Amino acid sequence: MNDIPLIVHLTYALDFGGMENLMVERINRMPAERYRHAIVCLTRVNPDFVRRINKAGVAVHTLGKQPGLSLATHGVLWRLLRALQPAVLHTYNFSAIEYAPAALLAGVPVRVNGAHGRDHTDPDGSNRKHNFLRRLMLPFYDVCYANSAAMEQWNRDVIGVPPAKSRMLANGIDAERFRVRGEREARPFFNGGEIVIGAVGRVQDVKDHATLMDAFLLLRELLPQQRERLRLAVVGDGPLLQKLRDKAAAAGIADAVWLPGARNDVPDILRSFDVFVMSSIAEGTPGSALEAMASGLPVVGTRVGGIPEVIENGVTGQLVPPSNAPAMAAALKHYVEAPALARRHGQAGRERVLRKYSMQAMVAGYQDMYDSLCERKLKIRKPVPSCAE
Repeated sequence: MNDIPLIVHLTYALDFGGMENLMVERINRMPAERYRHAIVCLTRVNPDFVRRINKAGVAVHTLGKQPGLSLATHGVLWRLLRALQPAVLHTYNFSAIEYAPAALLAGVPVRVNGAHGRDHTDPDGSNRKHNFLRRLMLPFYDVCYANSAAMEQWNRDVIGVPPAKSRMLANGIDAERFRVRGEREARPFFNGGEIVIGAVGRVQDVKDHATLMDAFLLLRELLPQQRERLRLAVVGDGPLLQKLRDKAAAAGIADAVWLPGARNDVPDILRSFDVFVMSSIAEGTPGSALEAMASGLPVVGTRVGGIPEVIENGVTGQLVPPSNAPAMAAALKHYVEAPALARRHGQAGRERVLRKYSMQAMVAGYQDMYDSLCERKLKIRKPVPSCAE
């Protein structure tokens, strides 16, 4: 039997997305001699995304959960956990929270749930049935953490997570991979003098890219002299991608909008943007905004969830109300008309990332959580120093 503890990461799906990207980063960077990892997906796996896992020995399992309650999935997971015998089950978001009892019955000693954001059907966390289930699951978890201070406070105030089970674990960014474009460096994309408004994220309801496109249409009306130079780029795959393409075509701006789907060259793409936008109606700590800030971009973001914790209004970007295309267009116009201000806010954003959101600090925070729980519940002491040291 392998003496290195195994962590099973349980997610709804394994596909291109901010939460999934950072989960894989942590798996890749955590010391191999400290923990082993496996990923279990309730529904689907994107083979292209799996290639981002570069740590040896990380198995990926799919449970084939059907829509709805799908009680059989609990039994399938129980059998898998009995076979894997992990030390830790780490479930992600509300979609996986209900599986802690199966882990307890399978003998998994440590159980952790992470709140990384909310679904578009419940952006403000007011769904009574969802919150009842969250409260019902509390006794089965050792820690219920959040990736933003706002979400952690909501966990405590609304769900009743006790302080002993509560943590805030901020996202981290690789500031070497996501860097500022050099002064004499050509843009990898859009080299014809365009002004590029960009977003990166899964194209789904909670990201509200429809409002972003409406804001882009308004921006073209507000700046008729710049209209031919303005471009909108939304990078990411998702269930609403074709609908967004149809919206651009219907508005007659298909030639001014780039919707390439999922990409593996996001750092290069970000270095081609002039302004980054987050139009979400709900969000934890937005990893894509942090990547943009690390790339030296000012960020226009909605005032929801953890976005105001990341974007300092008037310093690293501008905050606007959610689902408000005129306010978003006005903020974008501000940067298009004042490129020096955009550069200044972008520089301040990178400095903020370097100061508060390092990748090393994120990995160390998660490892410390695993270490403390394993030491308390399994009497496993740390064999190596923390990766932050």
